Order: sequence, then structure tokens, then C-alpha cells
Amino acid sequence: MPLSIIDVFALFVFILSWSGYSWFARKKAKSTDCLARSLHQHRIHWMHEAITKEMRVGEASLLSNLERNITFFASSTLLILAGLLTLFAKIETLDMVISSMPYADHTSHLMIQLKLSLLAFIFVLSFFQFTWSMRQYGFVNVMMGAAPIDVSGQNENLKSYAKQMATVQDQAAHAYNYGLRSYYFALAAMCWFFHPVLLILMSIWVVYTLYTREFNSKAVKAITAAQRLLKVERDNKMQNKGKG
Repeated sequence: MPLSIIDVFALFVFILSWSGYSWFARKKAKSTDCLARSLHQHRIHWMHEAITKEMRVGEASLLSNLERNITFFASSTLLILAGLLTLFAKIETLDMVISSMPYADHTSHLMIQLKLSLLAFIFVLSFFQFTWSMRQYGFVNVMMGAAPIDVSGQNENLKSYAKQMATVQDQAAHAYNYGLRSYYFALAAMCWFFHPVLLILMSIWVVYTLYTREFNSKAVKAITAAQRLLKVERDNKMQNKGKG
């Protein structure tokens, strides 16, 4: 059966919510304190500190911990995809389960396949983001290993090198964030199995949740305040070295 008007509208709201929020978050992060903006400054400070150290065991350990987190999600995504592919062979059973739920929207097998395809597509995108994030953290490890020691902290070339390391790490974190965001919207897409109106409501709720956490949470305020304190300390450190 063809998509109903409410199904088309719900799918439109879902796509608009995801793409619209992604565009909004990128644009707003350039001028507003948020997780992405504040953590970017933290990464720059971290890489500047790293190149002044002879032993970088701590940095290697921290990067490995970040990679392990991403590996967990990448592996979980493959398991989810395997489960979704299995459901394609169990359409009738899935239809019976959904139909037995109160207030669920009764639909055809073709529509169920379409909804499963949407979920599978979302998790494929998520897997690509997680694996790209893992690779970029690997690039940061290589750059860290290649970085010479800047004992004085005054070498402009190495300062620029540290900033480039922070940029690559930023891109890795963005890919990880996009992968996590896919999980949020996949939860919204699951609601389409029950009713298109629920998909609309969940899409809006996901956008609200993401905005609150990335721009207006207590964590954002604390990280931003800490970043400003680090900037003051780093400026004072540079001034003292300059006087020395």
C-alpha cells in the first residue's frame, strides 16, 4: 500500500529534524558556547601541553580510552544491523507483535519492510561514522608519536603542529558525535512502527534533548568555565616564560 499523507508528513518531519538540527548545531557552535566549541579549546590546550612532554604515556592512554568507547559502539552497531536483517525474514511475526499492541497503527508488510529499511540505513550511517572516528583517532596517535619535544613551549611551528593535532582529534570527535546522534534518531524512527504521530513527537523530543545537552546543560557550563580558567593559566604561563 502507498504511504499515507500522515506517514509522508511524519517522515518529512523526521528528516527535517535530523538534517535541520545538524545544520543548526554546526552554525551555532561557531558563535555560541557549547560542547563542541569548548571541547575544541580543551583539545588545543591538551595538544599544546603534550608536545612539551618527553613521556606521553598519559596521552596515549587517554586516546586509547577514547578509541575503546568508539569501538564498543561500532561493534554494537554491527550486532544491531544483524538483528535488523534477521527481522526481514520475520515480517509476519513482527506484524503480529505490533498489531497486538494497543493504539498501534495497523499497516502492510511492505510498510514494515520500509520502516526496517529506514532503521538499517540509519545504523549503516552510524557504523560509517564510528569507524571513521576510530581511524582519525589512529591518525592522532601517529601525529603524537611523530611530534618532537618543545621544552620551551615557544616554537611557533610546533604550536601550529599541536593545533593541527587538535583539529584531527576534533574531526574524530565530530564523527563520533554524529554516530551517537544517529542512535538518538534511530530511537525516534522505531516509533514509526507504532504510529506516524509518535514518530513526529519523538523527532521533536530528540531535537530538544540534543539541544539541551549540547548547548544548555550543566556539563556545558562547567566545561566552558574550565576552558576559560585554562586559557588564563596558559596565558600566564606564556608570559612568565617570556619574562624568563
